[in-house]
Order: sequence, then structure tokens, then C-alpha cells
Amino acid sequence: MSIVTNKLGALALLLGATLALVQPAQAIPAFARKYGLPCSACHEAWPKLNSFGQTFKDEGYQLNNDRDAPFYQNPAYWPVAMRITPHWHFEGNSRVASDVVPGDGTSGQQQSTINASGFDLPGIDILTGGTLAKNISFLLVPSIESDSGTISFESAWVRLDRLHGSPWLNFKFGKFELDLPISEKRIMTLSNNGGFYQLYHFLPPGDVTPTSMGDNQLGAELLGHSADDHTRYALSLLSSSDGELGLPGGRSYDGYFHLSQAFLLPHLGLQRVGAYGYVGLAPTFLLTSDGVPIPGSGRGNRSFYRAGAYASFYLGRFDFTGLVQRASDNVFLANATAANQTLPDGAQSPVWNTGTLEAHYTYSPQLVFIGRYELVRMTRQALATNPGDFANLDAFTLGYRYYPFMHSRAGLAWHQEVATVRSKLTSLNGQDQRSTSVFMGFDFAF
Repeated sequence: MSIVTNKLGALALLLGATLALVQPAQAIPAFARKYGLPCSACHEAWPKLNSFGQTFKDEGYQLNNDRDAPFYQNPAYWPVAMRITPHWHFEGNSRVASDVVPGDGTSGQQQSTINASGFDLPGIDILTGGTLAKNISFLLVPSIESDSGTISFESAWVRLDRLHGSPWLNFKFGKFELDLPISEKRIMTLSNNGGFYQLYHFLPPGDVTPTSMGDNQLGAELLGHSADDHTRYALSLLSSSDGELGLPGGRSYDGYFHLSQAFLLPHLGLQRVGAYGYVGLAPTFLLTSDGVPIPGSGRGNRSFYRAGAYASFYLGRFDFTGLVQRASDNVFLANATAANQTLPDGAQSPVWNTGTLEAHYTYSPQLVFIGRYELVRMTRQALATNPGDFANLDAFTLGYRYYPFMHSRAGLAWHQEVATVRSKLTSLNGQDQRSTSVFMGFDFAF
């Protein structure tokens, strides 16, 4: 069991590092064209929103003037933008479990260092959003995968805004990003190891809980805010499918809430604090027909949760966001065991804490420096026989974005970044693993 767990840990580390390739950022130059505003009106540094941009988003992509409804626009206006990032990158992974090379007289697996570099393309994101009518907003994001050419729908939702004339009542329905404390769709880093947040995606090795809070989810959301957008709340009811179509589990739901409060400090700007929680159920097995799993037949549901608090502060040209989260999964999910089967000896529900500190330094509107440190600390292992620090993570990301120009027709950023992740004791032989990315390329939208 220990060997299997170690192998799964290595696989989880490598799979997690690839998540950045499928994370679109929802920045749409079409909004600037619609209202005749510069992109800097909504973005501190694209794709990161400022307070005005967050309010615009919370209002359903509306400024509450006569230009909101689409029939007031020039018929030639089409609210569509596209984004892609041609780049060069290096990926280094240490102590990866690999099959022994045939012909050397041995068999089984060994630890190998895998280094690769070259020029590359992610998928292209086609972003369209705005209003279908006054106080009815939408977002549709088809994404074309770079490796297969297949089209998936990252987002597809409609929202009824200002029900009964109140900003406290807005109802969204479809596939959407959760109202997270730090948005993974507007993340400022792009590499394989730095382009996602560990707190949203981390699972202990061997854990099969099918949820990642950073993934867009299918469901309904009730969101509201004060007139000045300082007080905000969001309540979401979601299918327990991690955004996958077709009801793979079929018979359970997840719930999410987020509450935050902002306040102005003299000479410093808008500061925000908040708390959130995610509670869900996941099936531990499916019924089968002639040995083939039947979609939607999930059985043996077991629970999991994520809960956290955060603060976001501005100090001159610096801004900081600090976040702490506690998480736990049911023992059957954590040990990949059906609820009608016997658990392995020493099995228990794992508990872990995560911490994230991200900082930006805006040297000028054209140049932004980015730094982030993330940690994961296991406080209870899925197997009592595992070392106490098994699967602990430390992740560092450093980079900058330079914007030669940014206007209502197009935006361009030169992006460079290095990110590294160390995972404790997860290699085939029980040693630490490290995964490192170096990334540079042009990020543009038009």
C-alpha cells in the first residue's frame, strides 16, 4: 500500500503541474470597446481586477446606464475576444517513477529525472460576455484544446441581475467560476507549476475526492452586494461533478459560501477581509453492467470540506493577499475504497492546512512584479503508518509582466516566470520530489 501511495503521489504532483494549461483568464477587451473605457478602468494589471472592475463584474457587466442593454449598441458591435499565449518553457521533474529501460537485465521501476524544454502553445480561449437585455447578463467561454483540437466549455451561464431592483439579489445559473477569495481565472502567473493555486487543487496521495474549487462548477448561485460593493456574499448549490458534464456521480450536491467586507484606509485604499467554506459529497463507487461502470449510478456517498479565511491589503504600490484554509476528506475517499469494502489497516480521514501569500508590486502601469509562496501541511495522514510530513508541499513562484500597450482593441504582455514545488517523501523510494517550471512568452488578447 505504501508503494502504491508513493506512486500516486508522484502522479498527482505531475498532473497538478499541468493544470495551468487549461485555466483561461476572463479579461474581455470587448467590454472596453462597448463603453469607450480604457482597460485600466477595470484592471490594475490585466487580468487582475481593481475595485471598479470587481464592481462592474458584480453588477453583471453593467455600468447602470443606457449603454448596458445590447439594442443600444451599434449593430456592428460583437462582444467577442480571444486570448492565447505563445511561449517557451522548461519543465524539470525529479525522482519520477519510470519503467526500467529494457535490456539492462532488470525489471520494475526506477527513479528518473525528466527535463524538457521548447516552444509551445496553450489552447485558445474565445470569450464572449455582456448583457442579453437590461439586468440579464451572460458569459460564454469555449476553449479549443491545443493538443487535441477539441472544444470544451469553460463557462456558460446566464444571470438575472438586481431582482426586485436590489443589488443584494442576483441569480446565476449554468457553469461558472465560484466566487473565490482569489480568482484562478484571473491569476497573474501562467507556468505549469505556478499557474494554479495549491489550496484549491491539493489532495493527499491516493485521495480520489472529485473536487477542485478552482475548476468552474455546474450549478446555481445567489450573489449580492451593498451599493458600494464593500459587503459581498455568495451562496452556491452545485452538482457533485467538479464541473464535468453528464452527471457522472448523479445523486449528490455540494454547497459553497463566501462572505467578505471591504473598508477604506486613508491614503492606502480599499482593503478586504473574508471567509468561505465548501462542503460536498462524493460517491465511492458506481454500479456496473457486465463490469462496465454505469454513469450516474454513484453509491456510498461520503463527505469532504474546505474552509478558509483571508485578507487583502494595499500598501502604496504593493498589494498582499494572505489566505489560510483547513481541509478534510472522508476516510473512504482518501483511501480510494468503496464504502461497502473493508478499509486498509490504519486508514483514517486526512486533515491538512494550506497557506498562501501572494504579493504584487506595481512599478508602473506597464510593469508588475509577482511573488507567491504556498504551503501544505498534513496534520493527519490518510494512513496512520505514513510519516507525519508525508506529502507536505512548499511552492514558490516569481515573475513579472510588462505591458507594451493595452487599449480597447487589444492587449499584449511580455511574461516571464519561474515556479518550483517540493513534495515531501512522495517519490518511489520515499524521498522528496521537486518540479520546476521556467516560462517566458507573449500573452495577448484582442
